[in-house]
Amino acid sequence: MSRQLNMDTLRQNFWKEEYLREKMLRCEWYRKYGSMVKAKQKAKAAARLPLKLPALYPQAPLLPAPAPKAAPSRAPSPVQEAPIQSEMCPVLPAIRALLYEGISHDSQGRRRYLNTRKLDLPEKRYLFPITTNFTYGWQLGPPVKQELVSCKMCRIDSFFRKNGVFALLDPRDLAL
Repeated sequence: MSRQLNMDTLRQNFWKEEYLREKMLRCEWYRKYGSMVKAKQKAKAAARLPLKLPALYPQAPLLPAPAPKAAPSRAPSPVQEAPIQSEMCPVLPAIRALLYEGISHDSQGRRRYLNTRKLDLPEKRYLFPITTNFTYGWQLGPPVKQELVSCKMCRIDSFFRKNGVFALLDPRDLAL
């Protein structure tokens, strides 16, 4: 029994367009955030390199201090490590402290921390959108509640049929 492919020109064009759209989204994301991701990967790779300690030599006897030079020499500065960048913004210390208070079973600890973090907008939690799904909720703004204007009885009266299920239809109910 062979599988039937229900592919006509319309469906082929749909899938081709969908593929090109996804490809364009990937290229756009890479153009915007590719350099940040590469910098983060380089920082992680540099952090994974083994730390090479300087060799210790036996102490030599102290020599008399040389005469002072015209220009004071600068002391060698320690090697500055590049900070490892994360996709997420740093957490406030007060919110991080929630992790260590109580246990999740009592709605404290990790559960309270995660629920508190969930209340923040994605723009405040992340530096840039990680996936294309983030674009749907990115910079959406606060939710707006819409109030219902009608009363409950008005909705019930207008929703249900007045002449029963099996009764003949009223000519006013038909669309001609």
